[in-house]
Amino acid sequence: MNLYDDVRYLKGVGPKMSAELHKCGVFTILDLLLYFPRDYEYIKSNKYFKETTVNENVILKCTVEKILQDSITRTRKKMSTVIFNDSKSTFKGIWFNQPYAKRNFVLGNSYMIYGKIQKLGREIVLINPKIVKGNVHCKDKIIAKYPLKGKLTNSFMSRIISQVLNCVEITENMPLYIINKFKFCSLKEALINIHIPMDYNKLNEAKRRLKFQELFTYSLKILMLRHYINKSKLGISFSISPELKLLKEKIPFSLTNAQSRVIREILIDEKSNKPMNRLLQGDVGCGKTIVAIISIFNVAMNGYQVAMMVPTEILARQHYNEMCNILRDFDLSIELLVGSTSNKNKKLIKERLKNGEIDIIVGTHSLLEYDVEFKKLGFVVTDEQHRFGVNQRCVLLNKGNNIDVLVMTATPIPRTLTLYLYGDLDVSVIDELPPGRKKVETYYLSKFEKNRVYKFALEQIKQGRQIYIVCPLIEENENMVLTSVDKLYNELKDKYFSDSNVAVLHGKMNGKEKEDIMLKFKNHDIDVLISTTVIEVGINVPNASVMIIENAERFGLAQLHQLRGRVGRGKYKSYCILIADIKSDITKRRMETMKKSSDGFFIAEEDLKIRGSGELFGLKQHGEDELILADVVEDFELLKYANEEAKKLLLNDEQEYVKIKEDILKKIDKSSTYICFN
Repeated sequence: MNLYDDVRYLKGVGPKMSAELHKCGVFTILDLLLYFPRDYEYIKSNKYFKETTVNENVILKCTVEKILQDSITRTRKKMSTVIFNDSKSTFKGIWFNQPYAKRNFVLGNSYMIYGKIQKLGREIVLINPKIVKGNVHCKDKIIAKYPLKGKLTNSFMSRIISQVLNCVEITENMPLYIINKFKFCSLKEALINIHIPMDYNKLNEAKRRLKFQELFTYSLKILMLRHYINKSKLGISFSISPELKLLKEKIPFSLTNAQSRVIREILIDEKSNKPMNRLLQGDVGCGKTIVAIISIFNVAMNGYQVAMMVPTEILARQHYNEMCNILRDFDLSIELLVGSTSNKNKKLIKERLKNGEIDIIVGTHSLLEYDVEFKKLGFVVTDEQHRFGVNQRCVLLNKGNNIDVLVMTATPIPRTLTLYLYGDLDVSVIDELPPGRKKVETYYLSKFEKNRVYKFALEQIKQGRQIYIVCPLIEENENMVLTSVDKLYNELKDKYFSDSNVAVLHGKMNGKEKEDIMLKFKNHDIDVLISTTVIEVGINVPNASVMIIENAERFGLAQLHQLRGRVGRGKYKSYCILIADIKSDITKRRMETMKKSSDGFFIAEEDLKIRGSGELFGLKQHGEDELILADVVEDFELLKYANEEAKKLLLNDEQEYVKIKEDILKKIDKSSTYICFN
């Protein structure tokens, strides 16, 4: 079996199930091995039901004593019940809305079953019991839980991954001196224990090894990119266009000192014959977009094409409209290329790009498509860089010849992390907000004070303002008592906003639906927008004055700060209200940080000190195609070690290192952060 063989040829897969795997991005054996579990369930073996405790996952050996008729609960759920006997006591196994589940059990037969012990009213019961197949010996288990789509199940995933681990040859690819230095397990052991852990110690060892590998290879890429930039041929030297003065006169506001300083830094890079590779950091609302437009304008006036790539269609359209407005008096052709662009227009735009008829193109990931070609590309700008990985950046770079690159982010990155995440880039910071930008008053309240919050929101609507309400989840999930978008819509529409226009926005909607809703909100056809964090990036609605964030403890400080930045963009006093479950000191500290500070960089540093997970910090998406397990915040110490080892490997010319370096660099897979196994 080869690592690049199609998964359809695995025993028990075939065309139908391989199509289901494709939905999860699993096409080859290698993809399958790197499709890591999202979570693990610890199942404790107990001899008898009486020995269990509530909320424990258990395995029990028992006999079916009685199969009851289905019943309907007060909440209109169908409840199925089987009574089991383990020779010491009888207990109930219960399923909700799964009438088929009890059909697996035959009266009088014995089974090994596992499920979760829960309190249901006054009774202790076993919820959703399943039959344990295979080994009848009762022992503790750690079961991997995979991200699933369509018809895929955990048992199916475990079965085919076990099959692969038993027959594929996995060659060690980490230098032996690194394995010995950090006492890592072998690659094969790591892959076995990430999918089929014997115990939590083995699982943690596997995670540590694989995380290091991701960070090590990522660091190698960053260092190699920097090395390539420094050693590359001469870039394009753009002259400073005399039209720049006219453009600045047409801008209807004064630039801040920080904006002017950063524009000078960028123009110096553009004039230089060394390719620009610069990161532009700036807090929410600091005015990065106008800086980008001025730098784009200068290159376009030199007769070169410019591409601006952003992560969402909404943001792409916003940048496109702003650019068309500011540059309307100049003879420049500006176009928009996004996923929802019709095939007819896409074809026309691609032809015009290739012929050099388009000067500036604004788009999403569509710009990365292989058939997007430029006649004379000179400059690439990517906005919200943490949402694009190094691989994607390289794809755009390769569409031109030694072009200038500017990457922008409003996600404040702690200075201590910038070097590791963007080691290949020079850094500019806009550390000043435009005058007149309203400070957003921030408060945090418990869920028991929600009534006050929404009454206040209603008063704001009566004054003509608009409201954002943000939730962390889209759908109901029995395991997490969090407010979902749909539930909140039903609750608030009737209770508070019956006379207001309320809409829902979430990531599962298609681009056109999101676009229509955001346009209606911007035009004030919608008063209240209940949304997930899809509104986090770049949306500009000056009339919105209140941001309410439900379950705020579930968001990272950087994310909360970004969301807060959606209000306070107009002339009205604005508010950010965090509704949080403040049980821990850490949560209280985080909420206090938001209340006291509006400085994104200070907030980012605090987030790093508190050391919440990267998902909360807001950088989990950084290099999404490159970091699967590793988290740049949670694994910061590991990132530092990985970076040091990558530097040693690339910079040391001793014979031992040269051979290792050659072997590793040959094996770096262009589409993955993992160094190929064979």
